[in-house]
Amino acid sequence: LLLLCMAASCFGCLMVASATKYSCAEGEWISRDLRAMLIAVAVGIVIALIISFIDYEIIIRLWPLIAGVSVFLLLLTLVIGVGPSGRSDVRSWLVLPGGYYFQPSELVKIGFIVTFGVHLDIVKDQIRNIKTVLLLCLHGAVPTLLVMLAGDMGSSLVFLVIFAVMLFMGGIAPKHIALGAAIVVAAVPFAWKFVLGDIQKSRILALIYPEDYPDIIYQQQQGLTALGSGGWTGEGLFQGQYTQSHAIPEGQNDMIFSVTGEELGFFGCLFALFILAMIVLKIVSTGNHSRDNATSLMCYGLAAMLTGQIIINVGMCLMLLPVVGITLPFYSAGGSSTLCLYVGIGLA
Repeated sequence: LLLLCMAASCFGCLMVASATKYSCAEGEWISRDLRAMLIAVAVGIVIALIISFIDYEIIIRLWPLIAGVSVFLLLLTLVIGVGPSGRSDVRSWLVLPGGYYFQPSELVKIGFIVTFGVHLDIVKDQIRNIKTVLLLCLHGAVPTLLVMLAGDMGSSLVFLVIFAVMLFMGGIAPKHIALGAAIVVAAVPFAWKFVLGDIQKSRILALIYPEDYPDIIYQQQQGLTALGSGGWTGEGLFQGQYTQSHAIPEGQNDMIFSVTGEELGFFGCLFALFILAMIVLKIVSTGNHSRDNATSLMCYGLAAMLTGQIIINVGMCLMLLPVVGITLPFYSAGGSSTLCLYVGIGLA
């Protein structure tokens, strides 16, 4: 598992190097984004190894502390968090000494996987009781709503995916699944009117009426055009016309899959997705062979987190889903996401 993740990170660093080559000053070998990613990968691997040597039963017993720290980080982000320039509605980052940014929701995803896995294990004999299900829903709602209040809709979607998969694997009754699905469908008009901001609505509408939202859809159109221009084998690493001219907004981050498509082509994209699929399958296999129910559920939650982020990010690049600021695991630039991914890998 660790070797697969290291291979994915090497591939990701190579693509980020290409996507950020334009930003290197004369005489510089690597960009700031790549430097941060390399540090995150190196530190992440060390952390993963350290966590892997800790008895998992100790981690399970620490679930109240993990839950408390997770809620504290999300509340702190709501109070002093910052967002991208021009986005006063977003407060999803904490500014660390040295000018570095940390996104607490990335770490809280791992914390939620641990605490929810323990919760599901504790109530496994009453999992079909409606009171138990409601308490589980409350557990899932706390981080999801706090992240949503911070304006990070992408991460809130990932929390929902983790919650739904872990709940299903925990053995919830089919009637409760049907009831939950009905509630979600019924809540869509409410969410559209009272939860989504103007920017989120515009991004959804831009997919349906791109001619009416040229500025909103521009990033995805550029990314899709670049991806398609790569053909079967791509234009070559560091040779992509769109990538090297910085014509793809956030090419090193949200649109790294488009960069891969332009420079390495269809086969390069297949290779990238193959490595990610192998990582997910290995984590699921680990869960299947785990000795305890709680740890099995944690593995399924981690696999759900990765799968959800992969589908959302690739969907964004293919203009099938709106832009929600979700990174492609191991490939996108971003110290927070990379570091916290390795925390999850160490746990698995």
